[in-house]
Order: sequence, then C-alpha cells, then structure tokens
Amino acid sequence: MQKVTFNAAGHHLAGHLYFPPSFDDTKTYPAVLVGGSLTSVKEQMAGTYAQELAQRGFIALAFDYRNYGESEGQPRQYEDPQLKLEDLQAAVTFLGNQPYVSSISALGICTSAGNMAYLAAEDHRVQALATVAGWFPNQAVLPLLYGSAENVAALRQTGQAAKATYANTGAVQTVLAYSDTDATASHVGPMEYYMDAQRGGGVPEWRNQFAVMSWETWLDFAPIDQAANIHIPTAVLHSDGCALPDNAKAFYHQLQGPKTLLWLEGNHFDFYDQPTQVTQASDRIATFFQQNLK
Repeated sequence: MQKVTFNAAGHHLAGHLYFPPSFDDTKTYPAVLVGGSLTSVKEQMAGTYAQELAQRGFIALAFDYRNYGESEGQPRQYEDPQLKLEDLQAAVTFLGNQPYVSSISALGICTSAGNMAYLAAEDHRVQALATVAGWFPNQAVLPLLYGSAENVAALRQTGQAAKATYANTGAVQTVLAYSDTDATASHVGPMEYYMDAQRGGGVPEWRNQFAVMSWETWLDFAPIDQAANIHIPTAVLHSDGCALPDNAKAFYHQLQGPKTLLWLEGNHFDFYDQPTQVTQASDRIATFFQQNLK
C-alpha cells in the first residue's frame, strides 16, 4: 500500500493506493475506486475492499472525501453529495494519470454506492460499477426512515439554521452520526459495527460525528434517480438483511446497461468487515469486473 494525495477543487485529499502482490510498474492493471459508508474513512470498509481487490489483481484506491479523515476541507464532517461527486471525479483523474492503469471501475459500499451511482451517471471514464450493501434512498422512503414527513421537514429546517450559524460564526454544530439509543443521532438503531471498538468504532481516524448543517443535502440524496442514466455494466450486491432491499432492487431494475443482481446472505454490517461476506462479495465483484472491463 502506498499513501497518496491528489487535488479536488483546491483541497488535498488523502488516499491509500493498493497494488497486486506481483505488481510490475512496466505493466498495466485495471483500477478500482472504492468508497465507504456515511462519515467513514479509508481505514474502514473502503480500505478492506481495496485490499481484497488488490489481492485479486487490481490497483485499488480508497480515500477520504473532503471534510473527513486525513483530507482537507471545511466544515468538518459535512456531508454533501455534490462535493463527493467532485472528489470522486478527481480520484478518477488521479487514477487515469497513472501509467500502470489500464481501465477504471468503481465500487461503493453503503452510502458510497449511491455516490458512485452519481459518478457513473456523469463520468464516462468509469467503465464498470459495483455496489455492496448499497444505501439507495429516495424521497418516498424518507418519512419511513425519519418517522414522518413533518420530521423530515423539521430536520431540513434544523440543517438550514445550522448552516446559517456556520456562515455567521464559523461554529460547526454536530450530532452523533450513529447511536444505538440517542434519538438526536443521524442514524439510530442497532449500530454494532460503529459501537464495537474491535470493529469500525475502534478505527482511530474515524469520528462519530455528523454536521447538523448536512441535513438538507443529505435528505436530497437520491441515487435511485441516477440509475436511468447509468449505461455501463453494473453489479448490485445486496441481501434481505441489508438496508432498503426493495430500493436496491428498484435501483437495479432502472439501470440501462448490462447488469447483474447478486443476492447473498448476511446483515448490512456483515458486508463491511466479516470474512465470509467480504470474501464472497470480493470474489463476485472481481469476477464481474474482469468480465466487463476492456
């Protein structure tokens, strides 16, 4: 693994670039851009899958989006899908500039499955897409996720107020990103991956914080709407135990290019770091990319 940096709209972004075991810089290899869940950093699930794909013969890049981890950007922990799209496009440029890269594909886990959908819909340099345990919300499901349409509207207003506070004072209001019990967290429920210090919760580079001013941009996130604009080969890997399985199927059905639906066993967080699910997913994704990359 090599530590790398690249520029996105004036921000230095930090990444880990993984190489196949017998890497030879005089040869070329397919590359995979890998992204993880909301607020995650490259040392979590993105790095896990990047390592796995490197072992299977790919160049793989996991990086921190701006405002997160070791990357630059203010306000910290601020979530904006449009900014993430710019970062992903900058990462594609970085990979494309490496002489040993022959093609570029994208792999998104959880939230980054949706971010990669935005990328695949807009950036024709990406030749194939895969998603694992993808987070595919749309406007119709938001009242179910947050209790009611009134609650969704209230969160938007809270985000607008926090954004005004930041503009006026520079203060960034945050809440927990994940909690088993705290109702003010952005995601509430059984969050064993993040609560366990032996799993994602123990990664020192990660902060369990969500900038309150993110609510409006986060609630506007609608990757299902991007599916109709995706024409490249796409694999959707999901399970009944993953988040929003019906939405994952809806995303799959609206894809316009060659596509594969891979339905496995396991709960959502199993696909982040559990050996059985990660190995199965990585094997299938590697095979899919090998079959569909030029």
